[in-house]
Amino acid sequence: MEKSASIVSLKMLKDDPQPPKGGFGAILSTAYLAPVEYYFLLNNASEIILEQKEYYEKQSYRNRCKILTANGILDLSIPVEKTGKMQIRDILISEHSDWQTNHWRAIESAYNSSAFFEFYSDDLRPFYEKKWKYLWDFNFEIQQKMMELFEIEKDIIITDSYLSQYENKTDYRNLIHPKKESLHYSKPYYQVFEQKFGFCPNLSCIDLLFNMGPESQLILGIS
Repeated sequence: MEKSASIVSLKMLKDDPQPPKGGFGAILSTAYLAPVEYYFLLNNASEIILEQKEYYEKQSYRNRCKILTANGILDLSIPVEKTGKMQIRDILISEHSDWQTNHWRAIESAYNSSAFFEFYSDDLRPFYEKKWKYLWDFNFEIQQKMMELFEIEKDIIITDSYLSQYENKTDYRNLIHPKKESLHYSKPYYQVFEQKFGFCPNLSCIDLLFNMGPESQLILGIS
């Protein structure tokens, strides 16, 4: 089984571009191993704008994700330095915690019996071995890798200024949130602990990847 690389080109948003014909445009915040609904949007939106100039929001997917373990849903949170009122692009990852080792151990424990963990683990493990300074950089690089593994080919427009509103685009920056109801529930797919907990929707994208592998596109496609 071969892994197909995707081409992700980056553009800076200097002027509000015209949306492409058909489809829909989506404005997204950065996110740590974002939930499945986030990748549904990445896969199906005709235009993706990724926000880097907003102020950091605590207790959001910007620095946390949800995985399913033998004990139920577990939140994994990246510790950050005291923030105050800072743009997300400038948020520093805390150096006073061994979060990378702890997160990878939790991921490995949760998914080592899944169908595709062994196949994909070497792609993701390096992100938990390299030291990262900025939350944005870590999130963006691991997002690009996930898009590659999901075979999502998409232009990403990165903002260079903050706009509170966009015309002809849907703003998901504060709609996809762990404390808000999900906007899109994917088709159910096999999960390792499904018999114990039932199907748990909109977990981290790695839950879909490790359980479904190349068939993830069947879930991420428009339903």
